[in-house]
Amino acid sequence: MSAPLVDIRNVSHRFGQLPVLKDVSLAIEPGSYTILLGPSGSGKTTLLSILGGFVTPSEGKVFIRGQDCTAVPPAKRPTTTVFQDYALFPHMSVGGNVGFGLRMQGVDRATRAAKARDALALVGLAAAFDKKPHQLSGGQRQRVALARALVIEPAVLLLDEPLGALDLKLRRQMQDELKAIQKRVGTAFVHVTHDQEEAMALADHCVVMNDGRIEDEGAPERVYARPATRFSATFMGESTILAGIVTEAKNGIVTVSTAVGPISLPGALSAGVKVALAIRPENLMLGEAKGDVALGKAKISDVVFQGSFKRVLAASTQDPALQFIAKAPALAAYQAGDTIAISCDAQDIILLAD
Repeated sequence: MSAPLVDIRNVSHRFGQLPVLKDVSLAIEPGSYTILLGPSGSGKTTLLSILGGFVTPSEGKVFIRGQDCTAVPPAKRPTTTVFQDYALFPHMSVGGNVGFGLRMQGVDRATRAAKARDALALVGLAAAFDKKPHQLSGGQRQRVALARALVIEPAVLLLDEPLGALDLKLRRQMQDELKAIQKRVGTAFVHVTHDQEEAMALADHCVVMNDGRIEDEGAPERVYARPATRFSATFMGESTILAGIVTEAKNGIVTVSTAVGPISLPGALSAGVKVALAIRPENLMLGEAKGDVALGKAKISDVVFQGSFKRVLAASTQDPALQFIAKAPALAAYQAGDTIAISCDAQDIILLAD
């Protein structure tokens, strides 16, 4: 098995006495699109800064292409960073901005102009070479920053919430463009965001962070469908969470005592273990649709139209503290105040040690 492109080994970091990363290890493969996903304060931006050389970790090592880059400064390591504010030079032309890194490397004027034009063509801005940054839209400036980072052919491109300043429509357009560009150039991208939809749209390797640690990592489909922890289940998309205790474990089936009654499902935990059962909104069945696990009745508190579906919030009549989050068809006639039966299939319940 070949060595990973990036190998982060047991990295911890403190700002003063405050720990922000706690024994983080992570491997990033060549050509992958890795998303570091987590709430504010989870450590994702600090980890990206350590990868880029802007921060030296308190403990641990960072290897890139098999070389120890832990203490190597940003300009000397095979990475480039695209910042949220783009950091373009306003007095330079777009072509000058894109070629700046090559200029710092001592590349001659004709060669860097040719490479800058190629990089701008790659991001769909071939005609912007002689313009100034202020003449471009936010999305175009973001693409200039991307071209400037790619033109020096880094082994790893680091993106620090690059779409955070864009409006929703432009952000979604740029997600499509980022993914397409990454596939064309084949460079490994490492992208920080707190937006779960952005993570699922872009990543082939999703890393969920919380409180300075990695909670879960893998393909986004797996992290969403079968999250490893309760935090991952609630941060990577929404979930209804039922607390319970395993009362019986036999032949690969566990029975869990919950506020809405006993629930049996596949699992390998022992009796007496506290667990959380997570159910994704699209797997809850409302009203007459019946799954093989009955979850009792619930009173709808809110129905929000979201285009292709309605988001339904409902409180269990058996335990009002239990809030169901469900997706209903866009034309469904549910209203706040309605009381409905709720069910699901056992195979769709995610069993998590609490």
